[in-house]
Amino acid sequence: MVNFVGAGCGAKDLITVRGQRLLQQADVVIYAGSLVNPALLEETREGCETYDSAKMTLDEVLAVMERAEERGLMTVRLHTGDPSVYGAIREQMDRLSERGIPYEVCPGVSSFCGAAASLRAELTLPEVSQTVILTRLAGRTRTPKKESFRALAAHHATMAVFLSAGMLKELEQELKAAGYEPETPAAIVYKATWPDEKTIRCTVSTLWAAAEREGITKTAIILIGDVLGSRKQNGYADSRLYAADFTTGFRKGRDKA
Repeated sequence: MVNFVGAGCGAKDLITVRGQRLLQQADVVIYAGSLVNPALLEETREGCETYDSAKMTLDEVLAVMERAEERGLMTVRLHTGDPSVYGAIREQMDRLSERGIPYEVCPGVSSFCGAAASLRAELTLPEVSQTVILTRLAGRTRTPKKESFRALAAHHATMAVFLSAGMLKELEQELKAAGYEPETPAAIVYKATWPDEKTIRCTVSTLWAAAEREGITKTAIILIGDVLGSRKQNGYADSRLYAADFTTGFRKGRDKA
């Protein structure tokens, strides 16, 4: 059996209880060494085999899984954040299915969630934004034509931009071309929830300069949108859920005086 486990976005204690249990029970762990907090490997039991996939090809990763399965061992494939978001797990799962090797997926805390927590931000605010777009700029990995960054940015929803910290000059240009005002709030969160985390609040027009000043070129997520501004700036409305005159399945609203 292979268990794909989301390691969470950085801090050791942000792995899920289920993920921690699977890690403790594993006979073999293949972890994304370029991104996963190495402190998580302290959870493995004595004798557990560990492999750093940052130094491996897909075929080499699959070979380790196959050998473990032949020996009746349980493998944990430890991915950063949540494995369903830029986790490159689909090709692994398809090949396991072709080989008749069973697998399951344990979710994790994505870096965009960790970044929002570090910024003390709510990414959806009434009358400001009710949509969060998770995307990236096209680089060595192309994006579908119908999902060009500029087209997505044109919605002016809250944006969480992955894997693009080294392309912030281009990101600024794309946001401006999509109609963003230069003073639209933005933030760069480097290594969200890690001990050496950095959070930099800036604007659409100062993203590149802020990253240059802080020496950030990778391992950062970019958040963009009016939700990052103060209430005075964005004028968000309180949620109706807790309004005294709002009826729910658990509470009858009171008539306004």
